[in-house]
Amino acid sequence: MNIEQFQSMLGEKGITLSPLQLQQFEIYYKTLVEWNEKMNLTAITEKEEVYLKHFFDSVTAAFHYDLSKEYTVCDVGAGAGFPSIPLKICFPNLKVTIVDSLQKRISFLNHLAAELGLENVAFYHDRAETFGRKEGIRETFDIVTARAVARLSVLSELCLPLAKVGGVFIAMKGAAAQEELENGKHAVQVLGGEIRNTATFRLPIEDSERNIIIIDKKRKTPKKYPRKPGMPNKLPIEN
Repeated sequence: MNIEQFQSMLGEKGITLSPLQLQQFEIYYKTLVEWNEKMNLTAITEKEEVYLKHFFDSVTAAFHYDLSKEYTVCDVGAGAGFPSIPLKICFPNLKVTIVDSLQKRISFLNHLAAELGLENVAFYHDRAETFGRKEGIRETFDIVTARAVARLSVLSELCLPLAKVGGVFIAMKGAAAQEELENGKHAVQVLGGEIRNTATFRLPIEDSERNIIIIDKKRKTPKKYPRKPGMPNKLPIEN
């Protein structure tokens, strides 16, 4: 996906990028590749692939949920900033918090935010399991998002405790989404969520399947969740 395709395909979805926003994506790409030589941030470094599989793929969340309001967003395990930084570039109104367990990725994100001139972004070096228990953080976000971090039964325990009642959890998934949904339904319910809908579509050009699962936070998450670091993965809440 070249820059012109990126711009026009977003335009078709009603997302018009200014020259500044296009420049921010260019700086993002250059910074990502530069830092990737020092640390492992991504296996994808070809420019057209980064624009398609990282930038465009991240922004697809906005095709299925209106992000034009001043929402607070928490991105769990964002790695090199996906999906929240591309979303923040497209929707500067978002207030973005990223939590990631690796300090070097947080260092990259701090540098990136400065290079891009982003405001209202915060980066935390923490495990999602401990972050989700913190007062002033737990159940405070309008939107919690995660892209391909873990299977849904595990991910729900990391993300739903962060969403406020009335907020949403947006899980960005690949082709295994339906199976994950079947296995994750119980966890979603236990943690106070209800599955609103799943949007299934193909990523343009390469034609791989993508799924965006939107889960409404209906009730408070029981105090015992999330459990200790590692536990959600070791013993997921499944039927």
